[in-house]
Amino acid sequence: MLEPSHNNELPVIPGKRYFTIGEVAELCAVKAHVLRYWEQEFPQLSPVKRRGNRRYYQRADVLTIRQIRSLLYEEGYTIGGAKQKLDSHEVKDDTSQYKQLIRQMITELEEVLGVLNNSTH
Repeated sequence: MLEPSHNNELPVIPGKRYFTIGEVAELCAVKAHVLRYWEQEFPQLSPVKRRGNRRYYQRADVLTIRQIRSLLYEEGYTIGGAKQKLDSHEVKDDTSQYKQLIRQMITELEEVLGVLNNSTH
């Protein structure tokens, strides 16, 4: 959902399985309290909760949060409008999410290639 011009503003999502709420706040450029509020408003967001009620987000959650952020902050949707948009097939069928994943994978692979090239010299 992020426009190409905005993709460069947000950091690449690291290749981890789980992210803390602080990490997600940085990756998505929103405050932690906003993430907790969005969890109440958007049923698509359901991070794993572990000991002490700590939240652990997965990559799909981070991408969903970035979609929500884009809808609310960049496209001007209300919470209700963003909910409807996320529920519709338009967002689910949107290829921009996959393009973003591919760009991130290319970046990560280039980093691995750089490490491999440096270790062979």
